[in-house]
Amino acid sequence: MSHQQSSHEQQSDSELIAEVLEQTSEAFAEEAPGETAAATEDVGLEALRQQLEQAQQQAADNLDKAIRTMAEMENLKKRVQKDLDDERKYGLAKFAKELLSVLDSLQLGIQATVGDSPEVVKFREGSELTIKQFESVFAKFNIEAIDPTGQPFNPELHQAMVMQPSSTVAPGNVITVFQKGYVLNGRLLRPAMVVVAKAEDKPADNAKIDEQA
Repeated sequence: MSHQQSSHEQQSDSELIAEVLEQTSEAFAEEAPGETAAATEDVGLEALRQQLEQAQQQAADNLDKAIRTMAEMENLKKRVQKDLDDERKYGLAKFAKELLSVLDSLQLGIQATVGDSPEVVKFREGSELTIKQFESVFAKFNIEAIDPTGQPFNPELHQAMVMQPSSTVAPGNVITVFQKGYVLNGRLLRPAMVVVAKAEDKPADNAKIDEQA
């Protein structure tokens, strides 16, 4: 084999290798863009999916905050309205208690007046007229008297000053009212001071005690 033939064979081998490499490169070049595009598309969908989930979560959080805020505002509105109602109903409580002291003094003055002299009669009539005016004003502002004579004792409205036996009043009922109580729109201003009946001591019990003594 001559030198020229050897060179020609080497050149053919080189050209063949180059051709194979070129074909391989072209094959990779044709396949790479498609794979890259698919990978890019997958990444984009995942990012969009994450953004959608975040947006949905944020929307749910905002809705929850809005509902809570509305509930708090509604509760605040109710509290303010209740405070206004209470102020309107019971704002006179302190002033009414002061008036009760004046009314008590008038009633005690009437009880203390004795005799039929013109001065005494005039004083009594004037005091009674003033008491009626008080009662008229009290009725206008829903201030009601508590006079539980003969009624069962109620610890929420009455204050027992003493208990005493009674043959005419059932045990646990009010015998006498020392001082009337009053309520303002159903709320207690002051309790009625009362005497409460209790069962009479039985003679047999007394005899038994004496025998034991």
